Amino acid sequence: MSAAWVGLGANLGDARAALAAAVRALAQLPGTRLQQVSSLYTSAPVDAAGPDYLNAVARLDTTLAPLALLHALQAIENAAGRERPYRNAPRTLDLDLLLYAGQRLDTPALQLPHPRMQERAFVLLPLAEISPEQVDAAALQAVAGQRLARLDGDWW
Repeated sequence: MSAAWVGLGANLGDARAALAAAVRALAQLPGTRLQQVSSLYTSAPVDAAGPDYLNAVARLDTTLAPLALLHALQAIENAAGRERPYRNAPRTLDLDLLLYAGQRLDTPALQLPHPRMQERAFVLLPLAEISPEQVDAAALQAVAGQRLARLDGDWW
């Protein structure tokens, strides 16, 4: 089994319900165990317009290879009505493969680690919550000015 971290986000429709359904779908992937899920956070869109996002990070243990996992994530997005009309468009569900067992990968289909995760508080803070060893203090300091709020309570 390999450890993988998935960023979850949504800002259209019932975003909380979409994220909760996505967590349940992640837990049902073949050869995969859901290990942890962060708190839910709200954040302003980055490089985009639209309503605020809800975000979280999930840690999985999986036998799926990175590209197979990416395709499974995209299938979950598509089932949730994800459309891609333009870059950074508002979305019903966004699942990003952030990290996969320390691997580095640079292909047209997938880059690991996720190429923009170090720039995004909505990724780094939930990731640091569940896997602090994956985030260094300098990265957290670099995104400290981005608006982000942790929501209380169980959500999934």
